[in-house]
Amino acid sequence: MTTAITAMITAVVGVLGTLLAPVFVQRLAVRQRAEEARLADEQRKFEERRAQYTAMNRASRQFHTLLKDALHRIRDDVYTEQERTQLEEARLDHRDRYAEAQMIVPERILQASRDLNRVLAAGDATVKRLDRGVAREGEGVEQAMEDLKAADPCLDTMRELMRRDLGVTD
Repeated sequence: MTTAITAMITAVVGVLGTLLAPVFVQRLAVRQRAEEARLADEQRKFEERRAQYTAMNRASRQFHTLLKDALHRIRDDVYTEQERTQLEEARLDHRDRYAEAQMIVPERILQASRDLNRVLAAGDATVKRLDRGVAREGEGVEQAMEDLKAADPCLDTMRELMRRDLGVTD
């Protein structure tokens, strides 16, 4: 190879490098922005799920607690309008959290929530019948308290699945 050819090749490579460098830099920048956007979206979705799980867990546990309290108060004949209102607010909050969760949480979490919801809804219906004095045959406060205990493993399962989905391990 002659010096002239070597100089020509060096010049062509230098010019191509100068011309293509901005293209490569731009493509790298586009890839980095896309990756940053993807990571930000994943983080947003994670935070949204975590907030939803927290709200669902809190609302479910509050509803469960107020159902138990209502049964105790009905048994003791001290159930008041204020407690009825609190229970209804908790029921509505629980319903709303579940409705919101249906849009963003995985099916296994929804199934656990459905299982819990069946127990809580049955307990709520029983509380309302007992409160109005229209209990079904064999239905009473003690049996309702026993039936409501079925919510405990459902609450635990739902919480465990949520924690696992968020990557919380013990």
